[in-house]
Amino acid sequence: MEHFALWLAAFLTLGIISFLYKDNAWYKLTESIFIGLSAGYWMVSLFWDNFYGKFWVNKSESPYLYVGAVLGLLMLLRLVPRIGWISRWPLSFIVGATSGLWLINYFSSNIMKQIEATILPLFSAQFGSGFDAGAAAIIGNLVIVTGTFSGLVYFFFSKEHKGAFGRTAKLGIWIIMITFGASFGYTVMSRMSLFIGRIDFLLSDWLGMIL
Repeated sequence: MEHFALWLAAFLTLGIISFLYKDNAWYKLTESIFIGLSAGYWMVSLFWDNFYGKFWVNKSESPYLYVGAVLGLLMLLRLVPRIGWISRWPLSFIVGATSGLWLINYFSSNIMKQIEATILPLFSAQFGSGFDAGAAAIIGNLVIVTGTFSGLVYFFFSKEHKGAFGRTAKLGIWIIMITFGASFGYTVMSRMSLFIGRIDFLLSDWLGMIL
């Protein structure tokens, strides 16, 4: 059974990687299997964690749980074509409530933290841990202040970007592009780590070429 599972995993891994050559039936098969298994896993997991674990076990303690249960059942009406439009009501409620909740969370964790990072004392670095650490902290503060200010100048369209104002806006473009590039690079690196992991599986576990 373990040998069969190993070959099945290799078959599915090669099927996903085959998309690097071109879109083909093998890739579509493995993609469909992956999506189907993921959907089934999350459906079972959410059923036991939410419907049973949160609602069924605690349904007598809070009447508000029935509101969530009704909304969840209404979303399942999407499977009935004639009355599937009813599922839009709970979906709109969930999207609105989730957006409002995460708006508060992101405002506190992202916006306020970023504002706080730009209003720190510029030259108050503590040199107790050494001159190099203090100098690095000052340089880091200067980079943050300069990048934030020039980035905001770029989005100021009420004045033509010419002269010193234009050069500052151009610096803001570079700062923004570097930020986007770093974020994209981080995403690529995470995907590459997954790819390297699958290649390691093929060469070591499946083919035994790497001990």
